[in-house]
Formats: sequence, structure tokens, C-alpha cells
Amino acid sequence: MRGRVALNEWRTPFNPFTSVHMKSDFTEGNPWQYTWLVPQDVEGLIGLLGGEKRFSQKLDSLFIVKGDMGAEASNDISGLIGMYAHGNEPSHHVAYLYNYVGQPWKTADKVRFITDNFYTAKPDGIIGNEDVGQMSAWHIFSTLGFYPLNPANGAYVFGSPAVKHATIKLAAGKTLTIEAKNNSSTNKYIQAITLNGKAILSPTSRTKSYCKAATSSLKWVLPQVLLGA
Repeated sequence: MRGRVALNEWRTPFNPFTSVHMKSDFTEGNPWQYTWLVPQDVEGLIGLLGGEKRFSQKLDSLFIVKGDMGAEASNDISGLIGMYAHGNEPSHHVAYLYNYVGQPWKTADKVRFITDNFYTAKPDGIIGNEDVGQMSAWHIFSTLGFYPLNPANGAYVFGSPAVKHATIKLAAGKTLTIEAKNNSSTNKYIQAITLNGKAILSPTSRTKSYCKAATSSLKWVLPQVLLGA
């Protein structure tokens, strides 16, 4: 994503790695990170980047590309995996974008790596600025197995649950019980999802789906991985 200085003029010179805090087109981030900040219209972004295949390739590149952000980059750009910056909120939805191009296993890989490596019980156990609790909120949602990616339509996108069982208290005395069968550090890829016994076939689900019944049950089945010959 390149900044514009006028209707028909793009920012020149342009370096997708450089970030000059409070003085450039991007604050607390660089073009690599802000390219993906379109959570309200992921489908539109996929089209602008040339379709699902090119979108996926570009997203893969985000997690492996290396570059110098410069001496004036914000300290909030932390928790780096390539140019993905988990230490700052604009990146928090990015690992879940693979679901929109039919590659949920890549979301599972990234989410489990982040929950396992970027959160600890130590005093400095959060890898970035906790801004209004968002770093912790990402961790809680992700360990439950889903994330509220789209702020416009209430869609939750599935990832990889790190808990085996949890009960969430909802409004009006309702509850949502989550169960992840066969869950472990190696069994992280979702094989099937059911809500109140009915299969969920889409990688996303709307908020209202969890709130209809007084007691709802969301179950994940993760395939057992057998090691050895």
C-alpha cells in the first residue's frame, strides 16, 4: 500500500519497509503491515490484489520478508514474524485472512505459533503495547478458537482452539460452551465444527448464531496425529 500526496500523484520515493513515526503516511507501522488493514472488506482486498492465489502468495510473503524499518520506526512495531507485527493492533486480524482464500490450516499454524510463543505468565509476557486490553483480547479469542475479524458484519473467523473446554457467559444469562476434541499441540487443524449439533461448513460464523438459544454448544473436532511408522 503506497501513500498518495494528490489525486493523481503517489508518494515518491517509496520504500515498503520504512516507517517514520508520526511523520510518514503510516503511524506505528509500514506499508507491508497496513496493506492488510481492510477488515470490513476482505473480499474487495482480495480482488484488488489480483485474486485468491496472488492474495495468498502476498500474505505468505508478509510472514517471511525481511527489511529495515529505519531508525525512526515506532517501538510499538514489535513481535515480528517477517513483517507481521503482532505487538501492534493493526496486524491482529491478519493471520485469520487465510480463511478467506480456502487455506485455514495456515491460519491454524500462525495462530498457534503466536499463542504459544508471544504470550507468557512473566511480567513482560505480552509482546506489545496492551492498548485498552487488545493484546489480551486477541489471546482470549484465539485460544477459544475464533476471532471477530469483520467489525461491520459481526463475522467471527475460525482459527485453532488452544483450550479443551470453556464456558462463556453471554448476555441475558445465556451461555456458550466450547469443547475441542483431540486438542493438543500437534492436533491443531480443525476437522469439523458443530453448533448445537449442526455442522458449520463455513470458515466464518455470525455473532447472532451463538446467542439464539439459552445454552449453546460449539464443538471442534481436531484430527488425531499419529507419530512414527
